[in-house]
Amino acid sequence: MLVPLLRDGGVAALSALTLSLVSPSFARAQHAPEAEPAASEALPELAVTANKVEGPKAAIGSAVSSLSREELETRQIRVVSDALRELPGVAVSRTGPVGALTQIRIRGSEGNQTLVLIDGIEMNDPGMSGEYDFANLLALEVERLDVLRGPQSALYGSDAAGGVVNIVTRRGDGKPSFRGQVEGGSFGTLNGSAAVSGGTEAYDYLFATQLFHADGISVAKKRDAWNAGFRDRDGYESGGALAKVSVRPSEMFELTGVARYTSFRADRDNFGAAQGFPYAAAVESGDYERGKQFFGRVQGKATLLDGAWDHVLGLSHTHQDRRNYEADDRRSSSTVGETVKLDYQTNYRFSTEGGLPASHVLTFGADTQRDHVVSKSKWQAPEFGGQGPVRRSITNTGVVGQYQLGLFQNLFVTGSVRHDFNERFRDETTYRLASAYTFDATKTKLRASFGTGVKNPTILELFGFYGNYVGNAALSPEKTRGWDIGVDQPFWDDRVTVEATYFRQRVSDLISSRSSQTPSGAYVTTPINLDGTSRIKGVELGVTLRPIDGLSVRAAYTYSDGEDPTGVELVRRPRNVGNLNVNYAFLDDRANVNLGVIYNGKQKDYAFDAVTYARTLRPLKAYTLVNLGAAYKIHPNAEVYGRVENLFDRRYEEVFTYNAPGRAAYGGVKVSF
Repeated sequence: MLVPLLRDGGVAALSALTLSLVSPSFARAQHAPEAEPAASEALPELAVTANKVEGPKAAIGSAVSSLSREELETRQIRVVSDALRELPGVAVSRTGPVGALTQIRIRGSEGNQTLVLIDGIEMNDPGMSGEYDFANLLALEVERLDVLRGPQSALYGSDAAGGVVNIVTRRGDGKPSFRGQVEGGSFGTLNGSAAVSGGTEAYDYLFATQLFHADGISVAKKRDAWNAGFRDRDGYESGGALAKVSVRPSEMFELTGVARYTSFRADRDNFGAAQGFPYAAAVESGDYERGKQFFGRVQGKATLLDGAWDHVLGLSHTHQDRRNYEADDRRSSSTVGETVKLDYQTNYRFSTEGGLPASHVLTFGADTQRDHVVSKSKWQAPEFGGQGPVRRSITNTGVVGQYQLGLFQNLFVTGSVRHDFNERFRDETTYRLASAYTFDATKTKLRASFGTGVKNPTILELFGFYGNYVGNAALSPEKTRGWDIGVDQPFWDDRVTVEATYFRQRVSDLISSRSSQTPSGAYVTTPINLDGTSRIKGVELGVTLRPIDGLSVRAAYTYSDGEDPTGVELVRRPRNVGNLNVNYAFLDDRANVNLGVIYNGKQKDYAFDAVTYARTLRPLKAYTLVNLGAAYKIHPNAEVYGRVENLFDRRYEEVFTYNAPGRAAYGGVKVSF
């Protein structure tokens, strides 16, 4: 099955730190106030995402947006990608309902230029052209979600050339407790989860599981004539488990283990020639995909000198196995992407007094990572023009240095540099500089950052996949340069907060694709580096409003203008994206209602010739989705809830010729004890 999703929409053959380990002593080392910050602010986690070291919110010079567990719960978010739609600078593309291939783009960067971290584990799949497919990521026990925008390779390496999505799950605390919920609704949906957790000063634990089933909709659009004779629903089901355990034999040492497992089955409509239609399109079929994913990490943290010096050593392993089947249950293709990473980081904090009081943080890190891919398909056979299965590995080793200076508790400057040694490509050095200044009188925060990034070609781009997707071993890494400047301003005793950011970004040697005809008459698609520079610029705005107790309003807007080196608009990057969320809690917080509005402006996508797969641009219409939800606690330990998604039954496309769900209603119950 050919899915036109990866990279710039060209045809492709594919359907750190654990952030909860925060040292409380750092706030003292940074001259922070004696009072503890409010839980909703979660300042240490924010600083870890932006600077890869815990610290006060005032130290963040980069553009970061976050959603907390409480916000996810009031919105009744079930799929993480739906939460990302509400954050500035993020564009989401999904080929159908829950379970369909889902891409995230930050500030116009490609999906595989976004690094995705969950509890310190890098989730990007080398078997998916180096990006993470959000299709199977349900919001199971998510504590916090951060999006760090702009080139971040200086801290996080090749996959972070465009930005970072960082997710932290809950950790156990207090007496043993149980949480469970079950819900059902439209499209034959049944969703249930359960978790047990607890903890003391010596240990904590969390074990959770989730099952999801939906009959789905037809991914191929029902109004198109070529699908009129055969209709089916493309269902999806998945099961997942999460385990997270930490032990602290002393105040100076903590050992943490995290493991995630997901198994899924998803029906897929094919992509190819469509009778009576001039382009390749999503067409009805009985094809389906099965997959298994494992993500694991073991990490030790030692904290010395009363919290001033810490060491973190971690080992991560990911294994993502996808297998595609035709309607007669014969396997048509499979990909296995595996990553093993060993990383170390140390941070040393100290302060200097005298005429210029200052705080200092020195950071050093090193990591080595091996990506391995095995891809097989029937189209790799010689009769289809293939050259047999692909079995390839690439190893990369990097070293990082960072220095953070804080002056008068108001001015913070952070500089980072990373050098990568890659066994296939020449060594690269990336860097980043961020600064923030807060005015005491008005609480106005000015911030700015500049960074460079590099994205190495993926194994599938280098060595191919299907018979008609031919790799290019001569590809060069993509290089990014980006800067932003912004202001954060609270008003009305912090009841109103306004954030504004202007950004510019450039990408050289952007990897695209071209179609050509072989001497035998067959048409093939090959990845290439585009000559010249792609340019992206835009504005990101955010407003948070809490005018009265119980009422919260959050809005975001992004304007983005991106072009490739030839001046052609970048696909699947709407120029205008906006959202509004209003939540009102009442009856002593026993009840709440939530209204969400998501606007996705006009955008372009590629249409592929059904024979040659030559591409042309096609417009996708703007759309507005309205979601409405409500919940009521019938008992301190029990809650009933319901929601309606796409209230006005809007018909829309996020990917050309791929259907999206209409109006849907869901209801359920949550219990805890």
